[in-house]
Amino acid sequence: MTASVEKFTRQTLLDVQPLTPNLFTLRTTRDPGFRFRAGQFARLGVTKADGGTVWRAYSMVSSPYDEFLEFFSIVVPGGEFTSELSRLEVGDTLLVDRQAFGYLTLDRFIDGRDLWLLSTGTGVAPFLSILQDFEVWEKFERIILVYSVREARELAYQALLAGLAQRDYLSEHAHKLRFIATVTREQHPGALNGRITTLIENGELEQAAGVNLTAEHSRVMLCGNPQMIDDTRKLLKQRHMHLSLSRRPGQVAVENYW
Repeated sequence: MTASVEKFTRQTLLDVQPLTPNLFTLRTTRDPGFRFRAGQFARLGVTKADGGTVWRAYSMVSSPYDEFLEFFSIVVPGGEFTSELSRLEVGDTLLVDRQAFGYLTLDRFIDGRDLWLLSTGTGVAPFLSILQDFEVWEKFERIILVYSVREARELAYQALLAGLAQRDYLSEHAHKLRFIATVTREQHPGALNGRITTLIENGELEQAAGVNLTAEHSRVMLCGNPQMIDDTRKLLKQRHMHLSLSRRPGQVAVENYW
């Protein structure tokens, strides 16, 4: 197979930053022909010692306009892919599928006033990309990012979030964002304590956001732990909020590629 018809490109690892023993970020070069919408994911491939290639899906953290690609990964103990990925160093090669995938994009919603971005762990990645794209700030009056982790040290990209207000193209809209961190296994100053589903049920999440979750005004994106997605969808269904489909626009969009 010649390079001209390969389904992937070879990109160079530019930076690797460990966050905790089990979490790290990585940045690669970006092929000029790779296009994606904020919220989509790429298929990444790593070559094993035996010459075989393992592929996994990773949402872009970077914006569609960045000249690099950035990803946020957890190390799965004994995991075939992340064990290889976590050993890569700057200058190593990472394979990237030529096509981007996924439907966790703003065009899933035809209307709505408040956008809720509910994430657990590395599931925050697509929302960071969305928040760096001007479209979301024009489309919604309020944007509520909820980021749930087990321990406070796992709260990644705090500098990126804090710096959004300083970006020229967002300075007039930064007031729209409400960031809510929630930590499940310990108390942490400034963060809620508990799972997203518990905080929806007891009303704490809406109280912290200063706005209600309603079918009329709220549009909700979910990314992260599959159990969180399933349980949250059930809670939202009780509020008459349903998955948004091309044939039937709704209030909820999900990404679940575990």
